[in-house]
Amino acid sequence: MIDIQSFKKEVYAIVGAIPRGKVVTYGQIAWLAGYPNHSRLVGHILKNTRPELHFPCHRVVNSQGRTVPHWQEQRELLETEGVIFRGNGCVDMHLCQWDFGDSPIH
Repeated sequence: MIDIQSFKKEVYAIVGAIPRGKVVTYGQIAWLAGYPNHSRLVGHILKNTRPELHFPCHRVVNSQGRTVPHWQEQRELLETEGVIFRGNGCVDMHLCQWDFGDSPIH
């Protein structure tokens, strides 16, 4: 059984560590948090994050590099940070995916 509060803290720690100009997938966050089959729970947690926290949820995309539907500001925020989008509207994951191998969370 998953301890939701501990998982939520871990998700916040991971997302808070994503550098400007980089993105991570929901699945990668779930894997880093120790629950690789809980990517949807990551999405639920981030969706319910209070905006006043100014948390960098915009740096999380799906495995194809798609942004959240109906959240146009996400793309704008990412582009401001230098994230590159391909012609199909997805983030160029080869160029912009965070290599968290050297991060303090790994």
